[in-house]
Amino acid sequence: MDFHEYVYARGPALLRLAGLLTGDPHRAEDLVQEVLAGAYAKWSRISTADRPDVYVRRMLVNANISWWRRLTNREVSTDHVPDRRGGAEHEQAVADRDQMWRLVGTLPPKQRAVLVLRYYEDLGDAAIAEILSCSAVTVRTHAMRGLATLRAHFPANATSRSAT
Repeated sequence: MDFHEYVYARGPALLRLAGLLTGDPHRAEDLVQEVLAGAYAKWSRISTADRPDVYVRRMLVNANISWWRRLTNREVSTDHVPDRRGGAEHEQAVADRDQMWRLVGTLPPKQRAVLVLRYYEDLGDAAIAEILSCSAVTVRTHAMRGLATLRAHFPANATSRSAT
């Protein structure tokens, strides 16, 4: 598969993954562009690997973590939410989802990456371990710690409220 075919086939999924990792659609586009530019330069080597998608996903996760390590890239969130149409239930569901994403955004990068790869990319522990270059046990530990942090901070009644 040549590079253009790969980008055409996997580009939307990479953009979705980056969006979930960063929490910002504009930063996600920049991240994917940066990673694909690096992948293009190495494509002859990447394409001959067993699973080039794992390599590119690893590049994406690592680039996101590296970006957050730079102290100049700390963004400040705002509490202002634009007005939206919908009933009280819709507003509460949106507020709950927003609160959850804010909490996911506070997790350490590896925990966030594990949760996004597991629950949004629907990957197993072995695939996540390969992407993150760690063991499956480490993946499970990151997932356990991330979920414990979310459970500790997210009100239990918010999920039942939005489900009704």
